[in-house]
Amino acid sequence: MNFYEDNKSVTKSIDSAAACVVKYMTEHGLSLSCAESCTGGALAAAVTSVAGASAVFLGGAVTYTEEMKMKLVGVRRETLERFTVYSAETAAEMSEGVRELTGSDFGIGITGIAGPSGGTDEKPVGTVYVSVSGKNGTVTRDLALYKEYEKLDRRSIRELTVLKSLEMLEDEFKKEERNGN
Repeated sequence: MNFYEDNKSVTKSIDSAAACVVKYMTEHGLSLSCAESCTGGALAAAVTSVAGASAVFLGGAVTYTEEMKMKLVGVRRETLERFTVYSAETAAEMSEGVRELTGSDFGIGITGIAGPSGGTDEKPVGTVYVSVSGKNGTVTRDLALYKEYEKLDRRSIRELTVLKSLEMLEDEFKKEERNGN
């Protein structure tokens, strides 16, 4: 898929997904926080652009450096040394750490390589890990955007990551409903 041809659709989808998340969380008395790296606060911006978001969004941290990941949301140095900053393990500790820090029902952690530099053969630009932590555990995914989209740039990676993060959160809502929570 060529991202540029579908950019308006992605932007509309982000707005729609954010509105659905805020509506659902408001109706169910749930709260959200996030720890972002490569998205630079774009997830928090998308959620807080929805009227009424203050009822559900407790806060977020843009933890762009390893030091801030450790200091603000409790990512362990051992995790960074063993798995690197661009890993499922780091994203999971980010989501769990921000959830613990804020006392929210759900925490989202995002880390990855938005480019244009920084990628390697093992972890190319478009390698992004998203983690959603809730009372039923933590789910983490490697979005591997480089496999699905052509001509990715920094902006498109960030936008797609925000959209997919919101979709993952919606998936967790559905799981909780199936489990009777």
